[in-house]
Amino acid sequence: MTASARGYENFGGRIGRTFAESRPAWPAERRAPEGAPNIVVVLVDDLGYSDTGPYGSEVDTPNLDRLAANGVQLTNYHTTPLCSPSRAALLTGLNPHRAGFAVPANSDPGYPAYSFELPADAPTLAESLRDNGYATFAVGKWHLTRDALSHDAADRASWPVQRGFDRYFGSLEGLTNLHHPHRLVWDNSPYEVPDTADGFFLTDEITDRAVGMIDALRANDQDKPFFLYFAHHAVHGPLAAKDQDLAKYRGRYGIGWDAVREQRFERQLAAGLFPPGTQLPPRNSEPGRSVPPWDEIDAEQQELFARHMEVYAAAVDSVDQSLGRLLDALERHGELDNTIIVFTSDNGATAEGGEEGTRSYFSQFAHVPGLPDDWERDVPRDPDLLGGPQTTVHYPRGWAQASNTPFRLYKFDTFAGGVRTPFIVHWPAGLDANGLRHQYVYVTDVAPTLLDLAGLPRSQQRQGIPAAAVDGVSAAAVLRDPDAASEHTSQYTETGGNRGYYADGWKIVTRHVPGAPFSDAEWELYDLVTDPTETRNVATEHPDRLAELAAEWERAAWHNAVFPLNDHSPAAQLRRPQESRMQQPVTLYPGTPTLERYRSARLVQFRDFTVTASIRHDPGDRGVLFAHGDQGGGYVVYVEEGHAHLVYNAYGRVHRAAPVPLEHGEAEPELVVRALEDFRWQLRLKAGGAAELGPVPQLLGMAPFTGISIGADKGGPVDWELHRRERSFPYTGTLRHVRYVPGEQADYDPQQVARLWAEAERVHD
Repeated sequence: MTASARGYENFGGRIGRTFAESRPAWPAERRAPEGAPNIVVVLVDDLGYSDTGPYGSEVDTPNLDRLAANGVQLTNYHTTPLCSPSRAALLTGLNPHRAGFAVPANSDPGYPAYSFELPADAPTLAESLRDNGYATFAVGKWHLTRDALSHDAADRASWPVQRGFDRYFGSLEGLTNLHHPHRLVWDNSPYEVPDTADGFFLTDEITDRAVGMIDALRANDQDKPFFLYFAHHAVHGPLAAKDQDLAKYRGRYGIGWDAVREQRFERQLAAGLFPPGTQLPPRNSEPGRSVPPWDEIDAEQQELFARHMEVYAAAVDSVDQSLGRLLDALERHGELDNTIIVFTSDNGATAEGGEEGTRSYFSQFAHVPGLPDDWERDVPRDPDLLGGPQTTVHYPRGWAQASNTPFRLYKFDTFAGGVRTPFIVHWPAGLDANGLRHQYVYVTDVAPTLLDLAGLPRSQQRQGIPAAAVDGVSAAAVLRDPDAASEHTSQYTETGGNRGYYADGWKIVTRHVPGAPFSDAEWELYDLVTDPTETRNVATEHPDRLAELAAEWERAAWHNAVFPLNDHSPAAQLRRPQESRMQQPVTLYPGTPTLERYRSARLVQFRDFTVTASIRHDPGDRGVLFAHGDQGGGYVVYVEEGHAHLVYNAYGRVHRAAPVPLEHGEAEPELVVRALEDFRWQLRLKAGGAAELGPVPQLLGMAPFTGISIGADKGGPVDWELHRRERSFPYTGTLRHVRYVPGEQADYDPQQVARLWAEAERVHD
C-alpha cells in the first residue's frame, strides 16, 4: 500500500471505509410529483367580456375556440376593475387591498393598501409551485412593482425573479409600445432594446421568449413541470397591430358599435352564456361615460372610429396567434393534454380613449388637475397610420361598450362592465366534464384552484415568515362538476371610491363622482340571478337586503384595509421624501443604459431644466447627443452638417427649431427649458448661436414614455423622419457626457400641490 493510500485509509486517526465503499450522502432533490401537470396562465390586459369567439365576438380566435370547445368556460367570472389589483389577487390569492394594490402601482399615498409591493408573508403562485419542484417562467407585463422602484438602482424585492420566477422577460410597467418598447427587463437586468428592424412586434417577441424557455427546459430536463405566466401587454393602450392583421380587418366595422354589440349579444344568447330573457342594457348614458348612437355620428367620424376598432380587433387576433404558437410548442413536446391552460383578462375593456378616441394616447391619458380647455388630446394623423409605429392610439369608448357586451360601463367601474371577464380552462388529462359553468368565481380563487387541480400544497411560509391566509377558495369542484355549488359566496370590491358587494346572487354597487363626498353616492341593488346585466335597480323594493349588504361591505372594507377611501385627491400625488434624490442633477456617460421612464421624468416634468452635452466637434461628426421620449411625445437634440438641431414632439405634433451652428473643437450645446403657465414649455437651444421653440405643451403623466438616452435615440424614435433616414443615429464624434440639471418646480406641479394640501390639512387639524 502506498503512503498516499495509507493516509486516506487512516484519515482522521481511525480506520474507515475507502471512498469506493462509502454510501454518498447527497441531499434529496426537490422534484414535483410524477405526472404533475404544467400550468400556463395567459392574462390579457383590458380585454372585454365579448372580445373573443367563445364569448360572442366576430374577431377570429380559432385557438381560443379550440380551448373552449375542449375545456371549461366560465360565464360568471369576476375580477377587480383595474389591472395591478387583479394581478396581485391572482398571484397571491389575497384580496387586492390586503395584497397592497388598491389601484395600479403609479402613486404612493402611504397607506397599507397602496404599498405597491407584494406582502412579504404572501407566497405567490410561482413561489408555491417552485417550492413544489416546478420551473417558473414569466413573460410580458408585470406592474406589481411601484413605479419609483423600477429603475436600475432600486430594491428589486418586488420584481418577478424575487417573487418566484426563475426567468422573466417583459416590461415592469403597466404598458409599453408594441412596435418600439420603451424599456424591457430580462430576468433582473435592463434589456437594451436594439435598433429594431421594421416589423418588430412585442407580442411576437415575448412569445418567442416563452417558447424558448419551454424548449430550454426540455433540453435539460424531460420531466420537470413548469408554470408559465404569460401576461400580454395587449390590448392595453396604446393599441398596436401588425400590417397583415390590420389588412385582415379593414372595412369590417363600418356597421358601427351598436350593430356589433347587438350581434355579439345574439351569439351569446345562442351559445347559452346567459339565460333566455336576459336584457341588453341601453347604451351607457352616465356623465363622462356616455356613448352616442352610431347613426348620429357623421360619416367622416364613422370612418375614423371604425379604423380604431380595426386596430383593436387586429390586436386581439395577434393574441390568439400567440396562443396558437404556445399550443404548437406544447404539442411538439407531447404535453398539451397534461397542461392546465387558463385564459382570462385582468378587467373589463376601458373607456380611456374618450368619446372620440385618440391618436395621441399620452396626451389623452394626462390626468392632471387644471389642464387648459384647449389641451389637444387627439393630434390628427392619417387614418392609414393607426395601429402602426407612428401613432399611439386608443379606440372610442363606444367600442369599449361593445367589448363589454352585454354589461354596463367599463374598466374602473364596479358595475359588471368593469369586473366580468372571460375565463377558459383547458386540461384534457384532468377535466372530464367540459362546457359552460355559471357559478360565481373570483380572481382570488385562481391560485388556490390551480394548486388544488395539480394536487399541490401552498407554501406555508415565505423566507421564514408564516404565510398569510388566502381570501380565495378553490373552484376545482366547479370545474369538474357543472352542478357543484360555488364556494365563493360573497365578495367586496372598491376602486377609487367606486364600491360593490356580491352575496349569493345579489349585488350592491355605487358609482362615485371624484371630489364628491363618499356618503353622497347611493347604493344600487341588483338581483343577478334574474338580471345578470344589471338593468333593474331594485333598491327601493328590497331596502332590508340593501342595508344588510351595505353593512357587509363596510365590515369587509375594514377587514381588508380598504380605508381611507381615495378618489385620486391631492393626497394620491404625495411621494415619499426619499424620491427627492431623483430630482438632483445627474451626469450621464456614454454606455449608460437608457434611464427608466419614471426616474427620467423626475428630472423634467412640471419644472424648468437644463441639458448640457460636452463634446468635441470635428468636421463630419453627426448623430444624436441626447433623446427623451418617442412618437408619443419627446425631444431630441442631434448634430448634422455642422449644426445642432432640436426637434420637439408634442404628442404627435412635431416642432423643429432653426439649426444652430456648431464651432469646431470643444463645444457644449445646451438645451434650456422654462416652465410657463398653462402647462407649457419654452425651449432654447444654444451652441454657436441660439434658436427657440414654444410655447409648446409640456409632456405630462406617462410622457415622455421612453426614458433618457445619450449618444443615440434608443427605444421609440422622437422624430420619425430622422428615424426613417438614420434609425437610432448614433453619434460619431466624441461625446464625453450629458448633464441634466433640474430647475424650479412650477406651482401647478401635482406633487407641489399635494405637499401644500397636506400642510394645510395638518394646520387645519
